[in-house]
Amino acid sequence: QVQLVESGGGSVQTGGSLRVSCAASGYPYSLSCMGWFRQADGKEREGVALINKNIDTQYADSVKGRFTISEGDAKNTLYLQMNNLKPEDSGMYYCAASVWGGSGCRLTGNMSFWGKGTLVNISS
Repeated sequence: QVQLVESGGGSVQTGGSLRVSCAASGYPYSLSCMGWFRQADGKEREGVALINKNIDTQYADSVKGRFTISEGDAKNTLYLQMNNLKPEDSGMYYCAASVWGGSGCRLTGNMSFWGKGTLVNISS
Protein backbone atom coordinates (compact mmCIF):
# COMPACT_ATOMS: atom_id res chain seq x y z
CA GLN A 1 0.00 0.00 0.00
CA VAL A 2 1.35 3.39 -0.96
CA GLN A 3 1.66 5.87 1.88
CA LEU A 4 2.15 9.58 1.38
CA VAL A 5 3.44 11.87 4.11
CA GLU A 6 3.42 15.64 3.77
CA SER A 7 5.51 18.13 5.68
CA GLY A 8 6.46 21.79 5.60
CA GLY A 9 3.21 23.60 6.16
CA GLY A 10 3.00 26.55 8.49
CA SER A 11 1.95 30.14 8.90
CA VAL A 12 3.35 33.08 6.97
CA GLN A 13 2.21 36.57 6.11
CA THR A 14 0.87 37.65 2.76
CA GLY A 15 3.65 37.79 0.22
CA GLY A 16 5.73 35.19 2.00
CA SER A 17 6.93 31.80 0.82
CA LEU A 18 6.60 28.21 1.96
CA ARG A 19 7.71 24.87 0.60
CA VAL A 20 5.74 21.73 1.28
CA SER A 21 7.18 18.27 0.77
CA CYS A 22 5.78 14.82 0.17
CA ALA A 23 7.44 11.46 0.53
CA ALA A 24 5.83 8.30 -0.77
CA SER A 25 6.62 4.83 0.50
CA GLY A 26 5.36 1.33 -0.13
CA TYR A 27 5.82 1.24 -3.89
CA PRO A 28 9.10 0.06 -5.39
CA TYR A 29 8.77 1.86 -8.70
CA SER A 30 8.25 5.47 -9.74
CA LEU A 31 4.75 6.80 -9.39
CA SER A 32 3.77 8.34 -12.72
CA CYS A 33 1.24 10.83 -11.43
CA MET A 34 1.85 12.96 -8.34
CA GLY A 35 0.33 16.23 -7.32
CA TRP A 36 -0.84 18.69 -4.73
CA PHE A 37 -4.41 19.45 -3.83
CA ARG A 38 -5.82 21.79 -1.23
CA GLN A 39 -9.01 22.34 0.69
CA ALA A 40 -10.00 25.48 2.55
CA ASP A 41 -12.63 25.54 5.27
CA GLY A 42 -16.07 25.32 3.75
CA LYS A 43 -14.78 24.81 0.24
CA GLU A 44 -14.35 21.86 -2.05
CA ARG A 45 -10.97 20.32 -2.58
CA GLU A 46 -9.17 21.67 -5.63
CA GLY A 47 -6.16 20.66 -7.64
CA VAL A 48 -3.18 22.96 -7.27
CA ALA A 49 -0.31 21.43 -9.24
CA LEU A 50 0.48 18.06 -10.71
CA ILE A 51 3.23 16.20 -12.52
CA ASN A 52 2.19 13.72 -15.18
CA LYS A 53 5.56 12.09 -15.54
CA ASN A 54 7.16 12.51 -18.96
CA ILE A 55 3.98 14.14 -20.27
CA ASP A 56 3.21 17.45 -18.65
CA THR A 57 3.01 19.61 -15.57
CA GLN A 58 -0.28 21.22 -14.68
CA TYR A 59 -1.14 24.20 -12.51
CA ALA A 60 -4.37 25.74 -11.36
CA ASP A 61 -4.83 29.19 -12.90
CA SER A 62 -4.87 30.74 -9.45
CA VAL A 63 -1.30 29.66 -8.70
CA LYS A 64 0.41 29.97 -12.06
CA GLY A 65 3.54 32.09 -11.81
CA ARG A 66 3.62 31.78 -8.02
CA PHE A 67 3.85 28.04 -7.30
CA THR A 68 6.34 25.53 -8.65
CA ILE A 69 5.96 21.77 -8.39
CA SER A 70 9.04 19.60 -8.62
CA GLU A 71 10.28 16.11 -8.02
CA GLY A 72 13.00 15.34 -5.55
CA ASP A 73 16.16 13.40 -6.24
CA ALA A 74 14.83 10.52 -4.19
CA LYS A 75 12.25 8.38 -5.87
CA ASN A 76 8.64 9.40 -5.27
CA THR A 77 9.34 12.65 -3.48
CA LEU A 78 7.51 15.80 -4.41
CA TYR A 79 7.78 19.44 -3.53
CA LEU A 80 5.63 22.51 -3.93
CA GLN A 81 7.39 25.84 -3.69
CA MET A 82 4.85 28.55 -2.96
CA ASN A 83 5.81 32.18 -3.41
CA ASN A 84 3.90 35.45 -3.08
CA LEU A 85 1.35 33.71 -0.92
CA LYS A 86 -2.12 35.16 -0.49
CA PRO A 87 -4.73 34.59 2.23
CA GLU A 88 -6.81 32.63 -0.28
CA ASP A 89 -3.99 30.11 -0.52
CA SER A 90 -4.72 29.01 3.04
CA GLY A 91 -5.95 25.50 3.60
CA MET A 92 -4.97 21.91 4.07
CA TYR A 93 -2.55 20.80 1.38
CA TYR A 94 -2.68 17.18 0.36
CA CYS A 95 -0.20 15.15 -1.61
CA ALA A 96 -1.81 12.62 -3.93
CA ALA A 97 -0.56 10.04 -6.37
CA SER A 98 -1.50 7.36 -8.82
CA VAL A 99 0.64 4.59 -10.23
CA TRP A 100 -0.22 5.35 -13.82
CA GLY A 101 -0.03 8.65 -15.63
CA GLY A 102 -1.47 9.47 -19.02
CA SER A 103 -4.85 10.98 -19.79
CA GLY A 104 -6.26 10.21 -16.37
CA CYS A 105 -3.59 12.20 -14.59
CA ARG A 106 -5.33 15.54 -14.34
CA LEU A 107 -5.94 18.17 -11.67
CA THR A 108 -9.61 17.28 -11.93
CA GLY A 109 -9.02 13.55 -12.07
CA ASN A 110 -9.18 10.88 -9.42
CA MET A 111 -6.02 9.99 -7.55
CA SER A 112 -5.48 6.61 -5.98
CA PHE A 113 -3.47 7.52 -2.90
CA TRP A 114 -3.70 10.47 -0.53
CA GLY A 115 -1.70 11.84 2.35
CA LYS A 116 -3.21 13.22 5.52
CA GLY A 117 -2.32 16.80 4.67
CA THR A 118 -0.27 19.67 5.98
CA LEU A 119 -1.83 22.96 7.03
CA VAL A 120 -0.92 26.24 5.37
CA ASN A 121 -2.13 29.50 6.86
CA ILE A 122 -1.55 32.86 5.24
CA SER A 123 -2.30 35.92 7.31
CA SER A 124 -3.07 39.31 5.85
